[in-house]
Amino acid sequence: MTTQYSSGRAPSSTFLAFLLALILGAAAMVVFIRHATSGILARVASVMTGRTTSYDTSVPAVVQKIQRLNRLETVVYSLDTVVEGSKSSPILPDLLAGDRILLVVHGQSIAGIDLAQLKPEDVRITENNGTRNIHVTLPASQLFVTTLDNQHTRVYARSTGLLVPVDQNLESETRIRAQDQLQKAALADGILDAARKNARATVTTLLYSLGFQNVDVT
Repeated sequence: MTTQYSSGRAPSSTFLAFLLALILGAAAMVVFIRHATSGILARVASVMTGRTTSYDTSVPAVVQKIQRLNRLETVVYSLDTVVEGSKSSPILPDLLAGDRILLVVHGQSIAGIDLAQLKPEDVRITENNGTRNIHVTLPASQLFVTTLDNQHTRVYARSTGLLVPVDQNLESETRIRAQDQLQKAALADGILDAARKNARATVTTLLYSLGFQNVDVT
């Protein structure tokens, strides 16, 4: 019978020290790269990682980024007012056959631009002497919605003639009239112009962040 023996040597202390130093060095480099965010240290870290920042600023890419803003609501117009609704008889006086209601109304109109309607032909990109320029024509501003705040809209006064019952539809009809008045007031006060101005500012900021030097949004 033959008996075999194997023998080996334990790793030397020099090799263990080298391995430990390698691990600590790698950990220190990770910490340095993650925390070097400004100044010369940031430039050194950028050279070490070899990464550069780039943006896709082709027309389709820009259109897609603007469209991601979707229905951009830029103006909220609020109004408090008193609206009257009434019904009367052509023969009898209101004391006998009239019906009158006063509503204290609070409501709001919201306007903006639906950027999903932006088309590639609305975006023009040019480059002159290394300067990238962009011109964007936005879709028309819209009045998205006008609503009454039911929690803050209430009946202020109600009077009904002696010979007629209370008209259950008068309040709802008056609310519809109040909503229509609110919408007309918002339009008269220039809500659409304000919505377009605010949308232009938002899109302009977005385009500058994409690296364009000259931005024109109309």
